Amino acid sequence: MSAHIRFVEARDLAPLTEIYNYYVRETPVTFDVEPYTPEGRRPWLEKFSREGPYCCFVAEIDGVARGWASSGPYRAKAAYDSSCEVSVYLDPAYQHEGLGSALYEQLFTRLAGSGLHRALAGITQPNPGSAALHARFGFERVGVFREVGWKFDRYWDVAWLSKDL
Repeated sequence: MSAHIRFVEARDLAPLTEIYNYYVRETPVTFDVEPYTPEGRRPWLEKFSREGPYCCFVAEIDGVARGWASSGPYRAKAAYDSSCEVSVYLDPAYQHEGLGSALYEQLFTRLAGSGLHRALAGITQPNPGSAALHARFGFERVGVFREVGWKFDRYWDVAWLSKDL
């Protein structure tokens, strides 16, 4: 399978929303609990810039976005501006095909010259696939927030990972 990795575009909003809603409805990977409409997800898409460090790349297969990797602000306080939070989401039908790695390669190539100092990622536990992907890209586990999310009638831990940029 060959994927074209490119910067996110407005036409990707519907398929990316559908992918994200799968994780909202079926998994604890995100702590959102209500699915989005594409219009409701538009502010998320519009925060990305082709020039800046907050960006989003999609993996396109057969003309459709099948996953993405993005960077965004870690927290909205000035002292955190040298750090970013990253994430990757894939259409479940395209997991374990190397798309996450291809997306992160593009994302971290962009972030390397951005002036940012550190990338952070939060992973709901357990998630061995995501943990393995982040380890391949040099992330180190720095801590666990215990029972910080309530979803599907239980509490979930979130492991926090960090990577120098």
